[in-house]
Amino acid sequence: MRGARFFPDARLNFAENLLRRRGSSDAIIFRGENKVARRWSWDELAAMMSRIRQLFEAHGVKAGDRVAGMMPNMPETVAAMLATASLGAVWSSCSPDFGSQGVLDRFRQIEPVIFIAPDGYWYAGKQNDVSAKVKEIATKLPSVRATIIVDYLGTARQVAPTIPGAMSLEDAIAPYTTKTIDFARQPFDHPLYILFSSGTTGIPKCIVHSAGGTLIQHLKEQKLHAGVLPGERFFWFATCSWMMWNWLVSNLASEATLLLYDGSPFYPQANAMFDYAEAEKMTYFGTSAKYIDAVRKAELNPKKTHDLSSLKAILSTGSALAPDSFTYVYSHIKDDVHLASVSGGTDIVASFVTGIPTEPVWIGEIQGPALGMAVDVWNDDGCPVRGEKGELVCTAAFPSMPIGFWNDPDGAKYRSAYFERFDQIWCHGDFAEWTQRGGMIIYGRSDATLNPGGVRIGTAEIYNQVEQLEEIVEALCVGQSWEDDVRVVLFVRLAAGVSLDSALTQKIQTQIRTGASPRHVPARIVAVADIPRTKSGKVTELVVRDLIHGRMVTNKDALANPEALDLFVNLPELQT
Repeated sequence: MRGARFFPDARLNFAENLLRRRGSSDAIIFRGENKVARRWSWDELAAMMSRIRQLFEAHGVKAGDRVAGMMPNMPETVAAMLATASLGAVWSSCSPDFGSQGVLDRFRQIEPVIFIAPDGYWYAGKQNDVSAKVKEIATKLPSVRATIIVDYLGTARQVAPTIPGAMSLEDAIAPYTTKTIDFARQPFDHPLYILFSSGTTGIPKCIVHSAGGTLIQHLKEQKLHAGVLPGERFFWFATCSWMMWNWLVSNLASEATLLLYDGSPFYPQANAMFDYAEAEKMTYFGTSAKYIDAVRKAELNPKKTHDLSSLKAILSTGSALAPDSFTYVYSHIKDDVHLASVSGGTDIVASFVTGIPTEPVWIGEIQGPALGMAVDVWNDDGCPVRGEKGELVCTAAFPSMPIGFWNDPDGAKYRSAYFERFDQIWCHGDFAEWTQRGGMIIYGRSDATLNPGGVRIGTAEIYNQVEQLEEIVEALCVGQSWEDDVRVVLFVRLAAGVSLDSALTQKIQTQIRTGASPRHVPARIVAVADIPRTKSGKVTELVVRDLIHGRMVTNKDALANPEALDLFVNLPELQT
């Protein structure tokens, strides 16, 4: 499987495929909360890409070199990525809310020659100046030949002189005019992106993805599974740290308009994203399962408050979409929309199971496998199973398998990540089950699976029950080693004004017992003020599991809210 090659005689350029369209119609519409708004036509996007490419060439950027962006989800980020890809260079990005060490843990490994960063960003109405952080990072990346500061807060020209070797983007491209682009066509498996694992359990792995594999997988999913047509308007709430940003940008290859958003999805008020959808006649609304759960609990009713007649599909990923969220979408957002729960990952920059527009949507289920993906569920003995939980595997090669990991010359880290469990079979690390209708339910990560009394329980099964309760804002479940077994511990973040008394504890236990099974009922329920999450919004079960067992967590910069870790150290509730 690892030796498979696709289209070995083909030559292509990723950026050329994304920029096939020209003209004055919208290519990108951008909102930075309610602070910044921009529109770029296809011609303007191509022009900016051309000028940035010439800047890169002036600094000697060539095929295979790395360009790193610590950037918001804004038009200049897209243009810089396309300029990188047009030369056959390799793009890698993270969001500007990362701490300095988190950025360095990623970019120092790949030795970029260009570093691109903003003067700051907006979040929840607050202006965040990152100039000091950019200076620290730039001075600790010795491979960097030039640092480019992109204007977002209006201070790029003031910030750039304070950073050695830096220029504002506006000044840096001033000498260059738009030219016809000579796209460098490379082999199908030429490197395009370096994406990073979350980094919550060690230094992030650098996953290298190919231009051809990324392009063909994204076109397949967008044109065939989502049905994207030229001129339609595609939105996904994502940061540049999440593979969904890379997936979002590929919609340019379908000649769709990108709707970009940077900032809090709940600013200046909870309906902000639905306001955006209505104003720009959004066709596709992509988001996370956590966002849908949050608007459900906020009791928003966009079906009554907004004109969403243009909306064809709502797509969700990041974690399992709870059954209640399926019901909420159809009852309170739109009743004639294709709700597509999707699951794949950074590892494949694509999906294993996804939406199928010709099939019905069933509550709590992902509709089925993506085209061309030999997805299955195997038990511990390596046998396919139906109606039984097991490991999500892929039994045949597919185009967006990583080229490999950076700085892994013998492929040992790559083999260990996906091929150690079953010989020559991709084992993805998800705990899953086929349904009788050919759909799939994913119960969480295999390495976070609970094993009380030797029975495997997926954490999503517990979340689906607990998060139905209005008293619970968010939950996290782990297994604690206890008296030669594993006991289930449930942490809950409570709604304002709610306390975890005996009545609420009993209510939670009853909900889990009746909605799941008696085996799912946690041995301990503990209220916490916050739950640690990754930058893409996923709760970090493995980190919390380490904390409650007294193990140190070193990569705090990989978390969106590292201050929450202290809430799980030496908890008296877990000592008896």
